[in-house]
Amino acid sequence: MNPLLGAEQAVLGSVLLDPGQLSHLDWLAPDHFYRPVHQVLFAALRKLRNDGHPALAAGKSVPLSWVTDAVDEAGLHVRGLTAAYAHTLISACPRAAHAPVYGRMVLEGAIHRSVAAYAIRLHQAARADALQGEVEGALHCADVLTAVLSDLAQRWGTEPRPIAPATPPATAPAPPPGRADRITEDERFLLAVLAERPRAMDEVVDWLRPSDFADPAHGQLYRCLGALHHRSEPIDRITLLWEAQRRGLLADGTLSSGQITAICDSLGVESAEWLGELVIRSSVTRTAATSARAVRALAENEALAPGQLINHALHALGPLDEVRTRWQMANGRPAPTPTAPTPSPNGPPPVQVHAALARSTPRPASPLSARPGSAPAPAVARPAARGHS
Repeated sequence: MNPLLGAEQAVLGSVLLDPGQLSHLDWLAPDHFYRPVHQVLFAALRKLRNDGHPALAAGKSVPLSWVTDAVDEAGLHVRGLTAAYAHTLISACPRAAHAPVYGRMVLEGAIHRSVAAYAIRLHQAARADALQGEVEGALHCADVLTAVLSDLAQRWGTEPRPIAPATPPATAPAPPPGRADRITEDERFLLAVLAERPRAMDEVVDWLRPSDFADPAHGQLYRCLGALHHRSEPIDRITLLWEAQRRGLLADGTLSSGQITAICDSLGVESAEWLGELVIRSSVTRTAATSARAVRALAENEALAPGQLINHALHALGPLDEVRTRWQMANGRPAPTPTAPTPSPNGPPPVQVHAALARSTPRPASPLSARPGSAPAPAVARPAARGHS
């Protein structure tokens, strides 16, 4: 049996055996279940709990009506659910008291699926923006993915922090970017303008970086222009060729004297700032696509714990945040200042505490080690079974 399917069945079976287990699963949502029938059944069980079903006050003996009413309620929203399947769920549950652990397994699978789904949306938006010469769709999807990661971190009981993975995720080679020929042409025009009118570097040097160029050779040539500009040295075909040689770009084949000469001899008449904005705009969509592929590769790695996945995914989005800030500088827009969450004086939110306790090994609390304001003991979040195992 698939471990995730077994966990979904076990958590539902535990609640059917012991309705009180729902109080320890407040951090679990119906849409965290993979199978639609499980989503509907978990929502039905919650509705019965919220409506004050008599089974909640039945003590150790849970009435059969708890199971039949749950099946009837869920049957209003999904077809094919029978009482026989409910009993299959009950038999799939080893111990009802382990419901928080089963729920944690369900949440873990949901985190991987959610991160992968939103990464796919980000990649699709970046590709669409690249074809249309826009960036807003990709940036919006990146904001949504960041918000999703923060919400999942809270449900998992951890703090969202960008952390680089020990081994970078293996991603498939990037497909050719949309409008590749036009992007390369814009880069050549920009370099020609900067070589023809060195003072034009002042228009782009604050926010345009060599990594923004789709063609690595163009990025290295821009780096040479920036170095000459920084040292206040003359810029022309000879000095640019000399700088490229000093950096070893001619020896390793990154650039050739013919490439540099052709760019310097081009007629640069456009605005450097306008061309630079075209280059950095394509850099935004290209970086968004790269980040999306990295996040998806992380999400598809089932060996990653959810906390690691969330933090590594936030790290993968870091390059997009950096180029986005420079894109906003190029357009005269102030970069939004992220608001740090205010720590609660009473400790972490209860939903975060319960999620964390679901992953902890229960230990007997010592009266001497108890401290005011400390998190509730694991035994509070995971009570013993009530007559069913």
